[in-house]
Amino acid sequence: MSELARDRDMSFRRGVVRQSKFRHVFAQAWKTEHCIDDVRVSRVTWDTSLCAVNPKFIAVIIEAGGGGAFLVVPIGKSGRIDQSCPTVCGHAAPVLDIQWSPHDDNVIASASEDCTVKVWQIPDGGLTSPMTDAIVTLEGHSKRVGILAWHPSALNILLTAGCDNVICVWNLGTGELVYQLADAHPDLIYSVSWNKDGSAICTVCKDKALRVIDPRRGTVLKVKEKVHDGTRPMRAVFLSDGKILTTGFSRMSERQLALWDTKDLSEPMAVQEMDTSNGVLLPFYDPDTNMVYLCGKGDCTIRYFEVTDESPYVHFLSLYSSKEPQRGAGFLSKRGVDVNKCEIARFYKLHERKVEPISMTVPRKSDLFQGDLYPDTAGLEPALLADEWIAGQDAPPLLVSLSGGYSAPPSKHRDTIRSKPQLVSQDSGAGAAPTSAPASTTTSVAKETDEEVPPPRVATKDTDGNSERPKREEDLLNELLAEMKALRAVVLAQSQRIELLERQLARIEDGDV
Repeated sequence: MSELARDRDMSFRRGVVRQSKFRHVFAQAWKTEHCIDDVRVSRVTWDTSLCAVNPKFIAVIIEAGGGGAFLVVPIGKSGRIDQSCPTVCGHAAPVLDIQWSPHDDNVIASASEDCTVKVWQIPDGGLTSPMTDAIVTLEGHSKRVGILAWHPSALNILLTAGCDNVICVWNLGTGELVYQLADAHPDLIYSVSWNKDGSAICTVCKDKALRVIDPRRGTVLKVKEKVHDGTRPMRAVFLSDGKILTTGFSRMSERQLALWDTKDLSEPMAVQEMDTSNGVLLPFYDPDTNMVYLCGKGDCTIRYFEVTDESPYVHFLSLYSSKEPQRGAGFLSKRGVDVNKCEIARFYKLHERKVEPISMTVPRKSDLFQGDLYPDTAGLEPALLADEWIAGQDAPPLLVSLSGGYSAPPSKHRDTIRSKPQLVSQDSGAGAAPTSAPASTTTSVAKETDEEVPPPRVATKDTDGNSERPKREEDLLNELLAEMKALRAVVLAQSQRIELLERQLARIEDGDV
């Protein structure tokens, strides 16, 4: 075989290997009239995204005098934010991190320099007055708390990590501290990430080590020293297949991206060096597309990569570039993207005084639902209750289809977060010792809280007033819903048939048939 033919053969093989529907992901910022203006984004030096987004709300940590506050507005909000706009302002010191619950779009947790974590119930439509009273206040850290991580599949399980080098796992249904890891980290914890079924977490620490930990047993399962040689902060995130992706700095202060196999942490599967900027790279992972987006604080770019099972494993796709540096960014969950426009991801970029949406789309000619771009994604319904996870059960998130757009069904069971529970005494000692309150204590807590504060809204069928509807109207509604479901199934089936015919036509044109 001639060298020219060999080169053609190799290039053809490389092309076959890298055939990917995400090679041409197109990023575009929304027009100015769709941005949110006059948002006083926080100047806190903590390396966090400063923004959290779900299909209902946008939350942004803002500057506040005499305490900590964050802004919550409906996701459709645009234009100028008035200075009198109500905020969530119950913390006594600056807020460092905020995270929406994956199982209730109205519940958000916030961590602060005042050493507390608070959980808030945001009313539908947003705030009408300043919110100062949280439904739960968690007091288990001796120093400021800068990391929050909700369990991906168990209801009301929240992990917190503070500058006291301690990780706490809470059951928000009772307000209990159920696990505490006090001896796992000798220095400041940079990031924490749950794996797919919530059976383990991965952490990176100031000692440059990557750890895989079982939070229920309090044991460190794996350790990799010097994941990145640089002294600046690192980040780590669990991927859906169990691998771990880390970002950090080399000895020469070059920013790096590395992929690790948890079965063998001796050497990274892949390492990519990018540039010598100082900003910490914040990874945002999409388990549905297996894409990773990297946003550096102070950068003007968002890089995105695809992670595959074939070498070199991490494939650079493209980058979005703009003139203005970003102070932070919020990553919208897949349930909120516009499937009609083939939008696979959306960021909310924080400027100094503005929030700018950026859409990532895959151009397609067909107007039909693109099933290959939108595999089933994690829905609101939890796979486990808190007590089931504490008892040792594990389960991946329950998935929902995005065909025809996603709408949340009424919850079959919702272990409500108790309003202002009394916290059980917490030992600051070592180990991940589970703590539990007697049944009589929990009952008395419920009675006391029911008298003080009404319980938070629960998304059940009675909430919408269905019980008061005339039976005829309810039957008509059920018929319409059933017909819509049937039509969606027909459209999906026809879409799959068209895709099959298009592939057959392509093979005929290529001479394969």
